[in-house]
Amino acid sequence: MSGVTHFEQTFRAALPVDLDEAAHRCLVAGFEGTSVVPDTLKRLVDRGLGGVILFTRNVRDAEQVRRLTDTLRSLRPDLLVGIDNEGGGIGHLVGAGAPDVPGSYALGVVDDTVLTARCADALAGHLAGLGITASYAPVADVQHQPDNPIVRTRAFGTDPQLVARHVRAWIAATEARGIASCAKHFPGHGGTLTDSHHELAVDPRPYEELDLAPFRAAVAAGVPMLMSAHVVFPALDANRPATLSRRILGDLLRLDLGFDGVLVSDALEMKAIADRYGEEAGARIALAAGADQVVVAVPDLEVTLSCRDAVIGALHSRLLPEERVMEAAERVRRLAARYAVPALALAPWDAGAGLEAARRAVRGQGTGGPVPGAHVVDLFPPPHPALNWGGEDLLSEVRAVDPTATGTTVTGEAADPASLVDGIVRLAEGAPLIVATCDAGLYPWQRHLRDTLLARRPDAVRVATGLPDGDALCSYGRGRVNLRAVAEVLTGA
Repeated sequence: MSGVTHFEQTFRAALPVDLDEAAHRCLVAGFEGTSVVPDTLKRLVDRGLGGVILFTRNVRDAEQVRRLTDTLRSLRPDLLVGIDNEGGGIGHLVGAGAPDVPGSYALGVVDDTVLTARCADALAGHLAGLGITASYAPVADVQHQPDNPIVRTRAFGTDPQLVARHVRAWIAATEARGIASCAKHFPGHGGTLTDSHHELAVDPRPYEELDLAPFRAAVAAGVPMLMSAHVVFPALDANRPATLSRRILGDLLRLDLGFDGVLVSDALEMKAIADRYGEEAGARIALAAGADQVVVAVPDLEVTLSCRDAVIGALHSRLLPEERVMEAAERVRRLAARYAVPALALAPWDAGAGLEAARRAVRGQGTGGPVPGAHVVDLFPPPHPALNWGGEDLLSEVRAVDPTATGTTVTGEAADPASLVDGIVRLAEGAPLIVATCDAGLYPWQRHLRDTLLARRPDAVRVATGLPDGDALCSYGRGRVNLRAVAEVLTGA
């Protein structure tokens, strides 16, 4: 029978009903589908599943998403429905008409907390209309390490105090909409050189140099959820990543920072956990260490069932104390009682806040005036496999305001870079040339193409669509409004 494992058949009777429900409250599951809820997921919800997390795979349009969330909530009214909703180039609701807002770094560059709150309000209002009640945002990480591959423009900036004030503004605006916010990734992912989606990350700094200020600010602001980082902090616990560390989740977060909300893990299938511990052991250890919910984001519900079975088995064998799971489940119940039902009435939000912020964020070298009819070369990496990308590119935004523009987009290392450069130079003959890169310092192929083009066309206008790159015109992100704002500067629109 689908959704009922041999393990479950053996041990379900061994757990009291309330403890079985508590174990399920500690799980957040991803799934496949835009309209039909899988039978396995229905059974998990019936047993007490704490929440579901939506991704692009669950989204066609706004009406469909609302029908889906209504269907999910009809299974159990207190089911939390969450999604990653940071804004910028990362988001899963493009098809559902999500408000266009720049990524967090651009908001930090502007450093107007009222404007940050307006952008967060727009995102939260949209979520409320879709029946989504939990937002895994804001990013409270500080972009400390220049070669960090995963935080970058997702952070509000490099200064912990700046990040802290924008985190507070974001949380307050989201709370005002009745949406549960979640500051992430505790105690910070910005000091690593590794993406924990791919391998275990380490932040080697001493305790006094760690970027805890934004998380302290989030707790003081009443954030209802925090998300842990799959990062090892030798100054705190040399043996385990934060997600699995009692010292970090218990001693630091609960005792030092005084957080009593729901602590949720980052996704267990990320290789920092899956490759070293396995998702099942990760679920058990994370809950024992102090997490209240563990996220299994993959759509394969068999992985969720395996994690659930590992938790139930650990309860049966007393490796996982009953009181720890009951405590965690009670926190989830309190969260659900406060946020699970979306607001009935929706106040309008400021649809123009995002473009205003993006325009105010543009910095760097002037173009010397508009460059109409330019040939735009947009160099950027392919989308991160775990993060959505809405398909935005600079050429499309330039052409939207200057239909005479032409261009070339390149999303990876060319088989024949010399021929590519020759072709671009021919196409751009007699026209202004714009060369845009995205975090070229991380991608040698971008640096090579950029430098080769500039050697052939020293008059080219340089643009950076990630973090700053010398004196290039910089958007501080690749959200659609980030690129539109740069396009307006380039064309004089």
